[in-house]
Amino acid sequence: MEYDVVIVASGKGERANLGYNKAFFKMKDGRTVLQCSASTFIDDEDCKNIIVVTNEECLDKVFKDDKVITTIGGAERKDSVENGLKKVSSEYVLIHDAARPFLNKQSLEELKKQIEINNAAILAKKAVDTIKVVKDNKIEKTLDRNTIYMAETPQGFKTDLIKDCYAKCANINFTDDASLAESLGYDVYIVEDKFDNKKLTTQADFENL
Repeated sequence: MEYDVVIVASGKGERANLGYNKAFFKMKDGRTVLQCSASTFIDDEDCKNIIVVTNEECLDKVFKDDKVITTIGGAERKDSVENGLKKVSSEYVLIHDAARPFLNKQSLEELKKQIEINNAAILAKKAVDTIKVVKDNKIEKTLDRNTIYMAETPQGFKTDLIKDCYAKCANINFTDDASLAESLGYDVYIVEDKFDNKKLTTQADFENL
């Protein structure tokens, strides 16, 4: 399965309190978070293009590689993804957060197989805690955690499918690309991620990297 990947790296990192785009935080090994997030795709022969979407002022900070194409992000995440999708030329596309630098190769391979079979699939982590639905600080019900998964990235699609979703829902807000596809009636499958694929969000997440 040949694919392109859109890596969204246009955040401001406000919750991380870094004062700059967290994708360019330099880790102890000398690589930026963005470089680490892209490394699994660089090493994958099936990945043809890595489309990095970032702030205009950060374009010259993006690392150089034959696979890398850059484009400017938009006002919202969905705008950034859409800008990235315009550069996609492969039959399949993965959409990944730059702030998830720990993607495991095995998880990626399992995700690719699922996308090729079903056209839309995401990595997700199975819930381990009991999940409560709360309103006005009062528990309304308890959900069966065996049916609860926390969505991660990459999220992958047949390119024509996700481009069609974006074209039809230009003015709709959604929390991730999978929910956009779901809203239009597409079946989206999950691959359970059994490895550490956390998203770097708060200041504490960047300690000891």
